[in-house]
Amino acid sequence: MNFSRTQIIQSNPIGTGLDNFRDEFKTTCQKLGLPPSTEILSEINAQDYSHILTRNNIDQEQVDANCIIPLLRDVVNEEPDEILYAKTYVAVTESTPPPRLQAHILHTPYTYNTSSVVDSSEQRQNMDDLLKEEMGPLYIDVPGFYEAFYGKISRLEENAGAVFQKCKEGDVPLYREGTGWSNWPKGAQEMDVLKWFSEQVQLFRNFAEGLISAPATSRGLLTQPSKALKGSTAERKLDIGFVENLNAGRNAPYQWSQVLVPGELKSNPASDMATQTWLDLARYVREVLIAQDTRRFVLGFTLCGATMRLWEFDRVGGIASASFDINKDGARFVSLVLGFLWMDKEQLGFDPTIVESNCRQLAGKLIEKAMSLRLLFVIKDSWQYPECDQKGELLREATEKEVKNMARYYHHETVQVGGIGDDVQTNVRGGLDISKAVNFLSQSQKAESSTLPPTTPVELGSTERDRSFKVASSIKRSKRTSSSINLPIPPRKRTISISPTKKTIRPAFLNRVHRRVIVSDYGKPIYRASSRAAMLGALEGCIKGYQSLHQTGILQRDISIGNLMMNEDLVNPSQPAFWIDLDLTIHTQRERSSGAHGKTGTRAFMAIGVLFGETHLAIHDYESFFWVLFWIYIHYNDPKESGRVVPMFEKWNYMNTGELALMKSGMVVDEGVFWHI
Repeated sequence: MNFSRTQIIQSNPIGTGLDNFRDEFKTTCQKLGLPPSTEILSEINAQDYSHILTRNNIDQEQVDANCIIPLLRDVVNEEPDEILYAKTYVAVTESTPPPRLQAHILHTPYTYNTSSVVDSSEQRQNMDDLLKEEMGPLYIDVPGFYEAFYGKISRLEENAGAVFQKCKEGDVPLYREGTGWSNWPKGAQEMDVLKWFSEQVQLFRNFAEGLISAPATSRGLLTQPSKALKGSTAERKLDIGFVENLNAGRNAPYQWSQVLVPGELKSNPASDMATQTWLDLARYVREVLIAQDTRRFVLGFTLCGATMRLWEFDRVGGIASASFDINKDGARFVSLVLGFLWMDKEQLGFDPTIVESNCRQLAGKLIEKAMSLRLLFVIKDSWQYPECDQKGELLREATEKEVKNMARYYHHETVQVGGIGDDVQTNVRGGLDISKAVNFLSQSQKAESSTLPPTTPVELGSTERDRSFKVASSIKRSKRTSSSINLPIPPRKRTISISPTKKTIRPAFLNRVHRRVIVSDYGKPIYRASSRAAMLGALEGCIKGYQSLHQTGILQRDISIGNLMMNEDLVNPSQPAFWIDLDLTIHTQRERSSGAHGKTGTRAFMAIGVLFGETHLAIHDYESFFWVLFWIYIHYNDPKESGRVVPMFEKWNYMNTGELALMKSGMVVDEGVFWHI
């Protein structure tokens, strides 16, 4: 803090100026039957916040509760003026925007992310820039990280302490205070560290077997850095990771769907602070989220030389613990390894509301009713802005208005985990105060310097996942192909940037809410049709469905090969042709009043006018149907095969939007040119 600011604070003491607020907070807590503790700040609903703010002459329209909660905690705890002024500055800068996001921000995403890529080889040189933009700020040294993600593991510290004590016993102990692990490889070369790490995991497991309270585990350490894991479009190799298999170190093939905790190794301790190291780990996390669509978040770690750091990635971004030297803090290293071995599925980030072996637990009474009717549903989860309208409401509205050829509404909800609505900041991250991260100011300054509205990430994959399941049997999931555009990284989805080369940084306190929609129609994408005639018939049906929706005053805005569906199964009661996905849908009246000029949709199928920046209208969606047909013609020959990669058109996923608009224009302006494609 500079001298002038110190003088200002000393000349303007807060004194008793916040006592009224503290009294109002206590009164509100008493009314709700809650203790007046800062821990319950995140539980107070919007109406109660509104009441508190209004009574204290604060304009609620200019305040985002998520941004000011860290400040409110310090106010209630009567922290010194210096801290309150600093937190006030952070709250003001972080909430402008998005205290009350304007319509064009809420409904017109600006960033282009990895889930927009279709029929691409997904080579690293193309994907890395998208991943950097999509990821947002990565906060390190977040206080309380270990307690938030390891604190609920039963008797971990007790058991880890006992195991660590055994490591220090004997004539030749594994660990000595002051020198560290006796067999730690000098130079920390990758293969040496992998061998050492595997041996330590097995030793810790053996030491723990004699402890009565230690849980049994079948997990092991995967150490095959030279082998690509199955399940990704491009070849992706994992340095190290924990998997659900005791024999993970052997040469059996593994898939991304088996990885529980990915890790990144570097030999140089200085790499711990390198952004590239963090992004290398994020690349692994993206593959995990794509392959495991029930993950709410993913834990990971980096080990650079002897410097270790824990990470957590979710649909807002990534945060990390403070780093530590495993040779100086051997007890912490033992605790972390055992934690990865002993965490239950929910602690590892899996959605506890999805239980594949027992569908009855999926949605309570809703599923019990469906079981009696022997119905089949598709479940779609997404992580959305709290301020955004629930897409389930739009779908229900469209169903009630009898819109034709659209997936029919059955149910929607905000997912409940741990008895409360599931979101990132409160539920996934446990209310961790990101403003105390060591690099918070630098990341915040980058966010403030961005000229584009905020966006969201790790969409570490896409933010929605589609699930179909037959009640009374098992959950049926669609396999990912190279043509899939519904990747699980992440709720505002499939969006593009006005300037692909400009990095967009997200505000620190951006939040996502976990929402679920269930529909009663299921089928396959139209590019999987048994014949061209069947595909064209389904496309016509989807166009009629779009027309029916638009007549009700709703604009879809994201026509793509992934959301145009068909049904050729005679025993399937679903409609012959229908479309899904309302993530970018808005009411047409709202679009006109917002004056939005943002570019939305999947880039390869976007209309030329939208690529040039025109306001998105129905005529643009109709043009997108043409580009869908064109894309299918170019990339698909057999319904049993994945879409082929065509280098000329693969570039559409990555090139500047203006260049893409000109390229598309050049193709269709002359019929002779078009037929030579």
